[in-house]
Amino acid sequence: MPTCATQQRDEPGIQEFQALYEDNLVGVYRFVFKSLRNREEAEDLTSQVFLKALRFLDPERSAHGARSWLFQIAHTTIADYWRTYYRAPTSSLEVRLEVGWEGPTEEVILGTNDLAADRVRNLLQALPERYREVLSCRFLLNLSIRETAATMGVSEANVKTLQFRAIKHAANLANSITKP
Repeated sequence: MPTCATQQRDEPGIQEFQALYEDNLVGVYRFVFKSLRNREEAEDLTSQVFLKALRFLDPERSAHGARSWLFQIAHTTIADYWRTYYRAPTSSLEVRLEVGWEGPTEEVILGTNDLAADRVRNLLQALPERYREVLSCRFLLNLSIRETAATMGVSEANVKTLQFRAIKHAANLANSITKP
């Protein structure tokens, strides 16, 4: 049966890919499995790696370059997998209401959780003035870092540093209060 000219041109590319596949299958699989620790997922991702490689195969690439490129594809595919895996599921308010959620409790709506509010007030009062100011701007007034910087007359980087230190100081205070 005669073959057309495009099939004859593609044949060397297929042979190169087959050689690349056979030489690197075990290594790529081990690399993926090491990251996932799940045989089925590792097999699926390994097949995805080779499908991506087939799509963008460059026959001019050296064997060593092709191997490095293949492992870069594997690395990116693993990163995509974990990004998807850890992406938090979101749901709309309508979906929650349909499932039977009745909304926030009256305590939350009315702000009647006095114990928590008192604890926050006490912690804020125990902080140094600059820490109290940055936390108040950021979390009580819901100001952005830029707005907080303008209000306090400091740089944005300084606001970030002050906020980090203030939260750390407040956490240490909270721990010392709860532990006798």
